[in-house]
Amino acid sequence: MARKTAQDDPLAPVTLAVGQEDLLLDRAVQEVVAAAKAADADTDVRDLTPDQLQPGTLAELTSPSLFAERKVVVVRNAQDLSADTVKDVKAYLGAPAEEITLVLLHAGAAKGKGLLDAARKAGAREVACPKMTKPADRLAFVRGEFRATGRSATPEACQALVDSLGSDLRELAAAVSQLAADIEGTIDEAVVGRYYTGRAEASSFTVADRAVEGRAAEALEALRWSLATGVAPVLITSALAQGVRAIGKLSSARGGRPADLARELGMPPWKIDRVRQQMRGWTPDGVSVALRAVAEADAGVKGGGEDPGYALEKAVVTIARAARSKGRA
Repeated sequence: MARKTAQDDPLAPVTLAVGQEDLLLDRAVQEVVAAAKAADADTDVRDLTPDQLQPGTLAELTSPSLFAERKVVVVRNAQDLSADTVKDVKAYLGAPAEEITLVLLHAGAAKGKGLLDAARKAGAREVACPKMTKPADRLAFVRGEFRATGRSATPEACQALVDSLGSDLRELAAAVSQLAADIEGTIDEAVVGRYYTGRAEASSFTVADRAVEGRAAEALEALRWSLATGVAPVLITSALAQGVRAIGKLSSARGGRPADLARELGMPPWKIDRVRQQMRGWTPDGVSVALRAVAEADAGVKGGGEDPGYALEKAVVTIARAARSKGRA
């Protein structure tokens, strides 16, 4: 979720929301507006784009009013403001008006850095809204969303939701809200599966899980269903690669507690337990065979073969056989 500085009063004269995650930027604005309306239900909210904030506009919006009304002025994409408007904003930062909250949304990159630095120097309340590009960040976001609803969800359920819905935070947040509203008690992986079966990422990882567990028939069934429902073949090869690599990494790691292995291998502790169960029957040679099969399938689905479906079926069968290789001659 968005990280805030110690100065955490939503009604601070200036709030600076920095980052490129749209959901978090919108929430930063909503928090300020909600606090302002709680203080004064008649609060006037002005939500402006750079082209709407011309030189002189900010002065007009923040000039004293006979009615002393509370006002929130939101400036989106502040990094795109014209040079003359930036001068107006910098001047305002030095002497903000009473009963007015200015919210600046800034991408945080080099463009418009002078305004960003000026707002920080003026002591603006800052809310960090970074783009969540890492799966671990999105997993932490989902956990935070469940905590915010006051509901309990297992680690496996949180991971399954991320696997199912991908990188769209709005969709993840909506899913958490839906599950929290519909389900009583602890939300587990089975519940997430019932709600979101059929999503591209979920079905691709189902194929991979069944394959690395040596369950060829189930893996092939999941594969054919996935392809029939429009899952991109590259998503399936990616999931297969992740599944085989996880087994290879864990099989070559030193023994230890899941928490220690998680830090060493960059996996969450719950995944260590799952991969440990999946790696029964695997040998180093089997991992090598499976990795080659994934590489061949990847080439096949990216134009190296005439039939992506056949390439994937061949890989799934090879991986499932490799999963049962221990003890064979």
